[in-house]
Amino acid sequence: MCAGGPVMDRPLFIAVIGENDPTPRLAALAEAVGAEIASAGAVLVCGGLGGAMEAACRGARSRGGVTIGILPGTRHADANPYVTYAIPTGLGHARNLLVARSAHAVIAVGGKYGTLSEIAFARIEGTPVIGLDTWELRRPGQDDVPIQPARDPKDAVALALAAARKRQGH
Repeated sequence: MCAGGPVMDRPLFIAVIGENDPTPRLAALAEAVGAEIASAGAVLVCGGLGGAMEAACRGARSRGGVTIGILPGTRHADANPYVTYAIPTGLGHARNLLVARSAHAVIAVGGKYGTLSEIAFARIEGTPVIGLDTWELRRPGQDDVPIQPARDPKDAVALALAAARKRQGH
């Protein structure tokens, strides 16, 4: 049982998505993104496994941040060692929808087809997506840019937080 009254000021949740086997450069970008998210007081959400997810969680934890890993399997123990709260789903790749849906904004760092599915789910839900060296998408005959490009990790997090606040009316 929790003491106290209702929670009035919930933190923003920022998802970091990316590939399981990033280059050292992409891993460093993901780690820096995680650190910036934690420094801003937001919660990092990810798929909870290795690669870019682990790097982002490591960065967040290095700054005392909170991380949530939404796992594809059924075991808490499958989470990377930097996940604060592991949520096993047993859903396999379908958990990508939960990662995208649980965030107020998404930052994609690199990525392969799993990342692309998370980007698509986020956009379907109206969740803003910020990109660092990730997919470049265009719809024929449309001027919209589904992924807002960022210059660097600090810019990515600033853009994500601004978009999340705007979306939430903060």
